Amino acid sequence: MKSLGIKIIKVSALFLVLVFSILMLKTISQYTSFDKNIGFLAFKQQVVSNPYWMAFFYIHIFSITLCLLAGLTQFSNRFLTENRNLHKIIGKIYVYNILVINVPACFVLGLFSNGGLIGITGFLIQDVLWAYFTVAAVLFIRKENVNRHRIYMILSYAVTTTALTFRIIKNLFYNEIQHDYELFYGLNVWAALLINLTIAYVILKKDLLLTGKIKTGKENIDTDK
Repeated sequence: MKSLGIKIIKVSALFLVLVFSILMLKTISQYTSFDKNIGFLAFKQQVVSNPYWMAFFYIHIFSITLCLLAGLTQFSNRFLTENRNLHKIIGKIYVYNILVINVPACFVLGLFSNGGLIGITGFLIQDVLWAYFTVAAVLFIRKENVNRHRIYMILSYAVTTTALTFRIIKNLFYNEIQHDYELFYGLNVWAALLINLTIAYVILKKDLLLTGKIKTGKENIDTDK
């Protein structure tokens, strides 16, 4: 029953990520006009004249959805078993997208983040954790340590999906009359990170407990024989 419950949680979470990734694509599509006065850019008028910042902004928003969608396929045991080579290819796309494109881009964007010092600190910490978890996942799979690789990939994906959690919190709770935009933005950065890492911790802990019980059961069977 517990294994079924974990599967239901995972499937539900992946479904939500897929839905919100599609919605995020719709949001991102508005930036294909390259208008500097729409969406998020309307709040960044102090930096939209900076060509470097704008370049990193477009690089980030047009590539992040690929990270989200690529990560979705990586946590299915059936997909891994039946499509091992495709799993490796998609995994490489995910890793290179993060480490080569998005970590550098988000570091620059984070330095100019909304939310004051709270927001800037939150974004930079997210960026460091994103790089660390992703690199650790790569190093462990090179050592053929699949369990550790999976753990760090889940943590990496938890950071990847903070973009979705951030927008969910903002859409559900932000009120421009009641809330100070800068303070809410900064606190939201931290809230999204903490929520996602907590969810990842719960999933990993339940997986560890379940795996431990399965191993214990096997050991007992062997002992009985």
